[in-house]
Amino acid sequence: MFDWHPWIVFAIAVAVVVVAAVVIAALVALPVRLVARRAGWDPKLIGKIRRPFRVLLLAVGLWAVIGASYPDPAWRQHLVHGLWIATIAASAWLVAGLIDFLFARTLARYPTDVDDNRVARRVHTQIGVLRRVVIVVIIILGIGAVLLTFPGVQAVGTSVLASAGVVSVIAGLAAQSTLANVFAGIQLAFSDALRVEDVVVVDGQWGRIEDITLTYVVVHIWDDRRLVVPSTHFASTPFENWTRRTSELLGAVEFDLDWRVSPGKMREQLDVILEGNELWDGRTKVLQVTDAIAGHVHIRILVTARDAPTLFDLRCRVREQMVEWLQHEQPQALPLSRVEVADRPAPESRKPTPRSGSTPEGLFSGSPEAEERAHHFTGTTPIQRPSDAELAEG
Repeated sequence: MFDWHPWIVFAIAVAVVVVAAVVIAALVALPVRLVARRAGWDPKLIGKIRRPFRVLLLAVGLWAVIGASYPDPAWRQHLVHGLWIATIAASAWLVAGLIDFLFARTLARYPTDVDDNRVARRVHTQIGVLRRVVIVVIIILGIGAVLLTFPGVQAVGTSVLASAGVVSVIAGLAAQSTLANVFAGIQLAFSDALRVEDVVVVDGQWGRIEDITLTYVVVHIWDDRRLVVPSTHFASTPFENWTRRTSELLGAVEFDLDWRVSPGKMREQLDVILEGNELWDGRTKVLQVTDAIAGHVHIRILVTARDAPTLFDLRCRVREQMVEWLQHEQPQALPLSRVEVADRPAPESRKPTPRSGSTPEGLFSGSPEAEERAHHFTGTTPIQRPSDAELAEG
């Protein structure tokens, strides 16, 4: 027999392990590729499983080789421990990849690019939140398993478990807002109150639900902005959901017109506008005079479409074509502001001023009754009037 150096033996063993890992990975990948090609699986999903599987095979093989034939005993323990940690990490990575693959295959059975996609949107929302929860749990378990490989952590494991109640209370108080958002996100996903691709109005902003995470919701606003809202906002504040039961919607187009408008001719024109229009779903078309006060007649047109974006375009098209028709066919119906000009009233006549020498009557002077009133109010000495004889002598 050959008396080989221990390092040569170790190098040969490592080479054999690497080759064996490559061969095993190839043998497993071949049938998987055939099945994926026939089933139409996305190659990116297969890659999420293939990479962690190869890493796991290599880590397990090196772990066994180093533990059995590494020449230096001082470093052997450290290398084995490191490969043990790598094996745990690769296992968690592989499990997460498998979970991601299964969830993706489930979502592929529910496409959202169809007209009636309410059930598909509910499944996408619930699967998305559930996937995040499972991934987080796998990561936590993987980190816990790695920590338990250290002897110091194992020694204090009992005391940590004993104080878990106190720690959980402290952590709950410290992360109260975060935990509230997490539970609110789970509640939104599984209560069917909000789904991905739902059309909502939040704080006056109209948009579509783009993503629902464990702590926040992303709303894609109609002008391509993103509104990031905490999950607790949807759980505690009212909001409008236009696609709660179905994606079909009814919208209004309103006009304030002159009293000389003809609603009957407007109905005929509405039929012409909607006839052959690919945006209208054919369910509802109504034109009504909903109000007629002051100087205008309020006319409301109701139309329906298969979803919110289509309804918005349909309303704009009906409004535009109806305005053009009013301008050309019924210009007298355009809203007017009437002003009535009346004659200026004549000024009121003024009272004639008293002639000189005469004494106007007042509250406390000008008559005996007024002077008597002044005496009672002021206590002054009454005025002594001369007699007729004195006036004659004077």
